[in-house]
Amino acid sequence: MYVQFSAVDRGSMAGLRLSLKQRYLVLLCLAVGALAAYHFSRNRLAGRRTSRVDGLRANSSQFTLEGEPFRLLGGSVHYFRVPRAYWEDRLLKMKACGLNTLTTYVPWNLHEPERGVFDFEDQLDLEAYLRLAGRLGLWVILRPGPYICAEWDLGGLPSWLLRDQHMKLRTTYPRFTDAVDSFFDQLIKRVVPHQYSEGGPIIALQVENEHGSYAKDGEYMPFIKEALLSRGVTELLLTSDNKGGLKRGGVKGALETINFQKLNRNDIKYLDGIQPHRPKMVMEYWSGWFDLWGDLHHEFPAEDMVRVVTEILKLDMSINLYMFHGGTNFGFMSGAFAVEMPAPKPMVTSYDYDAPLSEAGDYTAKYHLLRDVFSRYHAQPLPEPPPRRGRRAYQPVVIQQHVSLWDSLHFTHKPWKSERPVNMENLPVNNNNGQSYGYALYETPVSGGGALNSKNAVRDRALGKRTLSLLVENCGRVNYGSTLDEQRKGLVGDIEFNKRPLRGFLIRSLEMKPAFVNSLCSSGHWASVRQRPTFPAFFQAKLYVSGSPTDTFIKLPGWSKGVAFINGKNLGRYWSIGPQQTLYVPGPWLHRGDNQVVVFEEQETDGRILFSSSGDYGMSVDVQ
Repeated sequence: MYVQFSAVDRGSMAGLRLSLKQRYLVLLCLAVGALAAYHFSRNRLAGRRTSRVDGLRANSSQFTLEGEPFRLLGGSVHYFRVPRAYWEDRLLKMKACGLNTLTTYVPWNLHEPERGVFDFEDQLDLEAYLRLAGRLGLWVILRPGPYICAEWDLGGLPSWLLRDQHMKLRTTYPRFTDAVDSFFDQLIKRVVPHQYSEGGPIIALQVENEHGSYAKDGEYMPFIKEALLSRGVTELLLTSDNKGGLKRGGVKGALETINFQKLNRNDIKYLDGIQPHRPKMVMEYWSGWFDLWGDLHHEFPAEDMVRVVTEILKLDMSINLYMFHGGTNFGFMSGAFAVEMPAPKPMVTSYDYDAPLSEAGDYTAKYHLLRDVFSRYHAQPLPEPPPRRGRRAYQPVVIQQHVSLWDSLHFTHKPWKSERPVNMENLPVNNNNGQSYGYALYETPVSGGGALNSKNAVRDRALGKRTLSLLVENCGRVNYGSTLDEQRKGLVGDIEFNKRPLRGFLIRSLEMKPAFVNSLCSSGHWASVRQRPTFPAFFQAKLYVSGSPTDTFIKLPGWSKGVAFINGKNLGRYWSIGPQQTLYVPGPWLHRGDNQVVVFEEQETDGRILFSSSGDYGMSVDVQ
């Protein structure tokens, strides 16, 4: 063995041969040095942790952090609505805007898609998101639910809870609290190591969400609070409600915060009155608003928004922008709105929200105006905003093949026979967890003509054939209001034909998961475009990408309603009634060469798929 030295040493010691004993001595010294370095770094980390003795406190009219006055300048960015490849880009843009705190919900329905089956990997790697925030110098307020609202299907609650016909969500009903305990056992153990006291970025956690608006169980909020504390949560606890919910939404030991868009000084006085000499915070300052299919696109003028933000800060309050960046309700995750409506209306796929960062992460006028305001609350200049990412309008593609829904049924779950209709949640699929999203096909024989009466048993939309094949879509479960317990989908009761209830159903689950789409695409069931399609149908095309892929938007003029997929990933629903006219396609979901585009269309198509370099959210109206 020869040891190489530096050029200076080589002149007098080159070629020096070490004995076996000397070799062992060198290795021993290296090992001792490495061990010493490990203990030194470990002690430094421990020192950093123990130096954090006084986290976020709300004991006076101002927040304090380590005993020093602290103002929360927050923004909401949901990791589950943003492609993981773009997490860092969005958070860097947040920091460059002058915000110091990230807030995010945790969607139970994604993390536990089946009872006892948990997913915290890849796009759902919450810990990686928390570590990223810490590395970028952002604090975190975590909003773990279990209910999150968020314009998300069933407010983030898993639909398998509704298999219990007596389920009482957001109460101390034992089968609900048992499910919450099981989920929190998995979630909170992943959260605790990222608390401020452990050297992490989490400085506060929220107890449930907007519970005061529909509170019906006085023991529920104490249960959720204890569920957090008993699993090791030690940071400041908060609640979040609008003015009407403040009366019943709080829980002893948690700071109450308020949600609004238009500033009403009386609301602030009310908040101050119920907890005097405590910090005041707007947990959700609504920077824009959500959209519903068949309505107009909502916008909140930038000047109006910034004027209110400025007033809030002048009142010495802390603020969190909901949303700072909305992102996208990919797949079938968008919820539905039912407040003061005769029937629920489903949310659109985009969650652009007219937020300071657009759906695709672009800067807006709101971003630049806010950056100017927030810069006044920093002693040092703000970091420069990251450069804008590229965007392309790829060339239109022509449909190459199609296959009818009826010819695709080979790739679905085995059909189930039932004398009576069965709602999606109680179908015997997904290890007896039922069907959460997508479509269900109900078929039953009928003889002759007559009158069909659904008796309000179709949830939400049905397409029928003469053979009475009913394709029923879950357009999105209500995410806010008093009807959460009633959000079962599919056929939820009897269908009458000539005033007699139909019997003898064959039911198929059509969830359109990636495995189904990929199996369908590789099958030999596709027909040439020369043959006339039978609707509903799947259509397939190839998008060729030369060079590095970039973000784009799909446009489907001449199509009616359906779902689009790119390389097996569900981009979400489109619908010609608007307002949304495009679907966001993240660049990281594309690759060089041919990309597979599949569209499920219910009624009509013009045979082409267009692309745009910008989103089109339809005709707009100011938020009232």
